[in-house]
Amino acid sequence: MSRSAHPAGPRHADVYTEGHYSAPADDLNSLDEKVWARTVGRNADGVVTVGGIEVTRLAEEFGTPAYFLDEADFRARCRAWADAFGRDADVFYAGKAFLSRAVVKWLKEEGLNLDVCSGGELTTALAAGMPAARIAFHGNNKTTDEIERAVDAGVGRIVLDSFQEIVRVAHIAQSRGVRQPVQIRVTVGVEAHTHEFIATAHEDQKFGIALADGMAAEAVRRALKLDGLELIGIHSHIGSQIFDMAGFEVSARRVVQLLAEVRDEHGVELPEIDLGGGLGIAYTSEDDPREPQEIAKALGEIVTRECESAGLATPRLSVEPGRAIVGPTAFTLYEVGTIKPLEALRTYVSVDGGMSDNIRTALYDAEYSVALVSRTSTAEPMLVRVVGKHCESGDIIVKDAFLPADLAPGDLLAVPATGAYCRAMASNYNHALRPPVVAVREGEARVIVRRETEEDLLRLDVG
Repeated sequence: MSRSAHPAGPRHADVYTEGHYSAPADDLNSLDEKVWARTVGRNADGVVTVGGIEVTRLAEEFGTPAYFLDEADFRARCRAWADAFGRDADVFYAGKAFLSRAVVKWLKEEGLNLDVCSGGELTTALAAGMPAARIAFHGNNKTTDEIERAVDAGVGRIVLDSFQEIVRVAHIAQSRGVRQPVQIRVTVGVEAHTHEFIATAHEDQKFGIALADGMAAEAVRRALKLDGLELIGIHSHIGSQIFDMAGFEVSARRVVQLLAEVRDEHGVELPEIDLGGGLGIAYTSEDDPREPQEIAKALGEIVTRECESAGLATPRLSVEPGRAIVGPTAFTLYEVGTIKPLEALRTYVSVDGGMSDNIRTALYDAEYSVALVSRTSTAEPMLVRVVGKHCESGDIIVKDAFLPADLAPGDLLAVPATGAYCRAMASNYNHALRPPVVAVREGEARVIVRRETEEDLLRLDVG
């Protein structure tokens, strides 16, 4: 079927849907710079490019689905965060968002520290040459082996998440004759305005030690008494994909109150405070993320004001952006396969990936943008749902969007802002092969995480 003869499906003016979607752009060929990596644009032929390379060429060389990461954008965002917070604060990239040896090398070169939360992430960080002193180790259930490896490597801090972990880390450090720098993660009772699965500072969840019932103060007492620990500060993380700074203000106030209680009871002023990460990015044109300079100014003022009020010296501030750095720098490239119009509803557009390379829509009800990137079109917009090829009705990548009505099999679609928590959470569901991550910079592209092969699947299957 030719593109011109392809059934277009329902138009936006004729459709009722209970799902949320934005009105179609005046020009479906336009690219909202808020949601795309900085070097992304269209060339004179209407083909989208990144780092000066056409996506059609990238698809031919690396296949689809694939993640394409704008290295220049990633590095620029690292520098922006480092510059915003300056010498008197520490920026830890949250490796859980996306981690590879190439990323670790970029972080090291751009002056950022690294936050890891598993033995695998620690191994990757050390293998890529990140100095252990610039690594923080997180996690609500660190194994004995992971703690031993972290202590032996000399990580700069371990964030303690429970009373059992206080004892466990102290015992391991003391057995090695060292004092391990640690922070205590507290839950401050803040309801962040985000999805419940990624809100992490209310009391009814698995992370941290609660402030409300005095348990955090008791954790401090115990940590200060143990010879294997050097308590350097308090850690708080209120959630992810947050745009409102009010939650951080409440969190900072309550953490500083704890610092004042520690001073009053123990005569000790802890030198550091970590307010975590969780700052949101733009997935759609409706999202309005804050710039690093604005975030740094706001957090610095909050902490300084609260400390002055409590009569405390201002501690060294740490933050942990992950999504805010890597999220906007990558997009996922797909090839269109089956197109299925449903009368008076929408058109289902199936691509060659799905929930195995982006679980967030199914898991968090996340919203994404999508664009036709292999050509331009003057066709009318049609309401579509971009879905994957997996055996799940919930295998949705973009719930509701507008694409040109002449969309056809073989066209290339790209979903922006997939740098965070897409490859990191990818799976082999239906024995799908996890896509590669390709770094693009100044006209050159290179694989930094290769595509899985069927041989990889069989290698793990020992029969």
